[in-house]
Amino acid sequence: MSYQVPQSELCDEQVIKKSRFITHIARATNKAEAMLYIQSIKAQYPDARHHCWAYIAGHPTATIDIGFSDDGEPSGTAGKPILNVLQHRGIGEIVLVVVRYFGGIKLGAGGLVRAYSSSASLAMDKLKTIPIVESKVFNIKFDYNLETNIKHLLESQNIDIQKADYSTHVSLTIVVPTTNIENLNKQLINISSGQLSLI
Repeated sequence: MSYQVPQSELCDEQVIKKSRFITHIARATNKAEAMLYIQSIKAQYPDARHHCWAYIAGHPTATIDIGFSDDGEPSGTAGKPILNVLQHRGIGEIVLVVVRYFGGIKLGAGGLVRAYSSSASLAMDKLKTIPIVESKVFNIKFDYNLETNIKHLLESQNIDIQKADYSTHVSLTIVVPTTNIENLNKQLINISSGQLSLI
């Protein structure tokens, strides 16, 4: 299953009843990257009253690595609404921070939910994404007489060879998109007369 991830960082801003809402989005492949990015945004706007955020650090629907924070706003008015926007977009490996400068007019709980949701949505509308294809790493070993055919097969399928070792056999570490495992496996079995398979 492939999914979309942010292509590059993005910053967007809107003003609601004199409060400034500045939204920053970046890619985060894990929780540590997400937290580092959140800290960097806090450092960028040290005088802001709130830095509310959410992240999905992995596959948009399969990961358990998600988090959010209201950062001092009333509970449930900022972090969760931001996370909801992220989850509805189906984009993975993403962190979104909304920085708020209070403008003197209180928005109320409903107003805050709408403000944070719309800030996240407007920024997400402008976000450019790239596809990530899920893949698995395999190690295959075979005799030297099969090397030319196997390398040709891997090349024709755009399979990356991460590492090659030459000892008594040829040993290749390859990265195979999950959607291609079955097809490649069949072809390897054919080429090697059943000596070689991924599964």
